[in-house]
Amino acid sequence: MAYSHGVYKSEVPTSLVPPVRTEAGLPVFVGTAPIHLGSSPKALENVNKPQLCYSYEEAVSLFGFSKDFENFTLCEAIYSQFALFNVAPVVLINVLDPETHKTTDGTGKDFDLTDGKANLGKNVLLDKAVVVKPEGAAGDPKAGTDYALSYDKDGNAILTALTGGMFAEKNKVKVKLTTLDPSAVTAEDVIGGVDISSGEYTGLELVEKVFPKFRIIPGLLAAPKWSEVPAVAAVMAAKMSNINGHFTGESVVDIPSNDDSGEEDEGAPIYSDAPEWKNANNYMLPNQIVCWGKPKLGDDTFHLSTQLVSLMNRVDASNEDIPYESPSNKSLQMNALVNAQGDEILLGSDQAAYLNGQGIVTALNFIGGWKAWGNREAVYPAVTDPKDAFIPIRRMFHWIGNEFILTFWQKVDKPMTRRLVKTIVNSYNVRLNGLAAREFILGGRVEFLEEENPLTDLIDGILRFHVYVTPPPPAKEIRAILEFDPDYFSTLFE
Repeated sequence: MAYSHGVYKSEVPTSLVPPVRTEAGLPVFVGTAPIHLGSSPKALENVNKPQLCYSYEEAVSLFGFSKDFENFTLCEAIYSQFALFNVAPVVLINVLDPETHKTTDGTGKDFDLTDGKANLGKNVLLDKAVVVKPEGAAGDPKAGTDYALSYDKDGNAILTALTGGMFAEKNKVKVKLTTLDPSAVTAEDVIGGVDISSGEYTGLELVEKVFPKFRIIPGLLAAPKWSEVPAVAAVMAAKMSNINGHFTGESVVDIPSNDDSGEEDEGAPIYSDAPEWKNANNYMLPNQIVCWGKPKLGDDTFHLSTQLVSLMNRVDASNEDIPYESPSNKSLQMNALVNAQGDEILLGSDQAAYLNGQGIVTALNFIGGWKAWGNREAVYPAVTDPKDAFIPIRRMFHWIGNEFILTFWQKVDKPMTRRLVKTIVNSYNVRLNGLAAREFILGGRVEFLEEENPLTDLIDGILRFHVYVTPPPPAKEIRAILEFDPDYFSTLFE
């Protein structure tokens, strides 16, 4: 060791570690999008690729937009997140593949040219359209010389005959079209998987790629329309129960409200059918929120799961991104509740409460306009543990657990010393005290208990910290006790 003489300094790690904040309810939507309408040069490549969007313009550029929410379910999410609730960001995963989900007209079809323009219809893939030369013409038609292809504001493909081109004096044009076919998408496409040979992830499996790619933990997972399929809903709940082997979050799903007159896929068109359907199809899984009914706003009909995700984001944003408050009794963007047939649903508070008591969230127009109504997770009433049965408490356990992991990941593989134990205990006790002071929790503490850390585990490098925490449950009932008090007759004689 070198000889020293003078004053020197050194550093030790800070004994209190500030927490890493998480986006509590980062929504991930999986579904179908009209990527052929996207203005981004990479829009047509957005197949089974998670994209993080912070604005309506960004989402529309990458995924296109159409009010045909039935066929393009991600557009419902884009509209709800950005136009109706003005919340961001959102992760969108499109499974509609132009290379797979398409139909091709090999013989071609004649279209009328009116004022030099022909409407080729919707969902046309312009890059695959083949314009057939008219009889007697020399050479093949050329884009930019003989014609131009574009989309109008409604998403229709328009062919324009250019001046001097071979269609300039024609009243018809023949085109072989390839069109995007959303009806070809199946539940299996949404569920996805991992290709053994290429290692590529698709569908819901891409939830695993969100944190590695964007460094934000998925908080809420929705698949409008597709979550009405039991197999899809089951996979959604499973994915949010184990994200990247460490994190957890919520899946938000819908009970179908269709009536197929005895067919196997019959849903629950009236409220009293919903609990039976929920139980029969196992929509009662951990980390799952179940919705029934479809909000309607003007001519647009949404899945309740879509608007509930946006509403939870909105409520979280008003609470410093801490998910301690229930979305129940908060305003939705709707002026009617309907079933899949479009029949209007008018629930009384007792009927809505019946659904809530069966672990189903719905919408209620009782006092103050249309509100989300329900605090219970899907596991209720079979499970009554408040950490599993109340939506805001379940979400707080996700959030606190995820934050703990992110905060102390930096301490993994540090020497197992008393200083390390004290650093973790003291740091997170400070954090929990701060949350309690602002009433995000009623109280909380961290303890390092000897009985939970046997010698065999310590020798193997395993430390266990017991986090006690009590998020406030929602005040789901407020009762007044009224009593006639005859003593006040005395006021007549004063």
